[in-house]
Amino acid sequence: MDLDALSGVIAYKHTGESVTTVTAAVDRITIDHPLDAICDLELSGQVTFATGRSSMEISLQVAKAPKHGQKVKEEDILMTCAFTMVSLDPSTKKPVVISPLKIETEEERRLFNLGEKNSNAKKALAKTALRKQTPNDQESDLIHAMWLKQLEYHDPNISIKKPDYVVYMDQTILQSSQIMQPQYRNRHNFMIFGGFLLKQTFELAFCCAASFSHSRPTFVSLDPSTFDNPVPVGSVLYLTATVAYTDPPLVSSKAEAERSPGKGQSKSRIQVRIDSKVRDVEHGKAKPTGQFNYTFLVERDLKVMPRTYSEFMIWVDAKRRAERVIASSTGGSGTANTQRQSHDDTTKERVTE
Repeated sequence: MDLDALSGVIAYKHTGESVTTVTAAVDRITIDHPLDAICDLELSGQVTFATGRSSMEISLQVAKAPKHGQKVKEEDILMTCAFTMVSLDPSTKKPVVISPLKIETEEERRLFNLGEKNSNAKKALAKTALRKQTPNDQESDLIHAMWLKQLEYHDPNISIKKPDYVVYMDQTILQSSQIMQPQYRNRHNFMIFGGFLLKQTFELAFCCAASFSHSRPTFVSLDPSTFDNPVPVGSVLYLTATVAYTDPPLVSSKAEAERSPGKGQSKSRIQVRIDSKVRDVEHGKAKPTGQFNYTFLVERDLKVMPRTYSEFMIWVDAKRRAERVIASSTGGSGTANTQRQSHDDTTKERVTE
């Protein structure tokens, strides 16, 4: 909630108070260095991408508060992320044009170019979504292999039985529902604050991962997420958590098998998908409000297995997300690396709490 609130402060510093600013999306939130001691924290950020349309990208970081007069050390940066904020006309609620960023240094140009690259990547990913394209050949082969393994588990003529560490996807589901109270509304109207919604989805995702693993999971990251529809005060919010993917997976390609430590590995990455919708109490109409994908690490060897076509599509979508994380980390790009490199050169423009 604090990060979303700071994003709003930074956005208004850029646009002024004449517009309404809302959270449109959250880019990947990554834990760089876990907090290992009780200390003061410094939250800081700046606008890194704005082209003169209605949206802007705000990059944030959480770090151990440095001593007076000193700069934040790289090893003290705990978490990095980026928010996409959109400015609306207070009366019509339609997007309004805001001022573009004025680029003055080479470092600012690099940050701006990275923001533009991220924006283009989001548009490209939308074109390859499973709602628009079928799974590719490799993904289809993996789906078929899992289906065959599922048949083996139920074939009385085969001695192979489902191991205890394999759990069917529909058995991992956790759900919650709650009425939206006015104390969680944003500053402009009777819509719920986006940071509160993120908090609720995280808590359910954590509980889902804990229920699945029978252990205390460690948060790793939140994938890019978009707020599809606002959540009004007085409405009912429904959240559904599902373990969508485990890494290493139950069935893997040749490349994944080479990366995997193999049998006997004691850790698993669990990706939990949160589907959210809001229902109007008076009219009974339900609208999707967003999808959120959290990744946790647990000290157990666990696998999730889909059984229906819809579950297989959830599994494929989660697998693609995991592969993009691996590709970005090996390529050395991403918000985390950018913010570490640019902190010292851009402190004059950062807003700090």
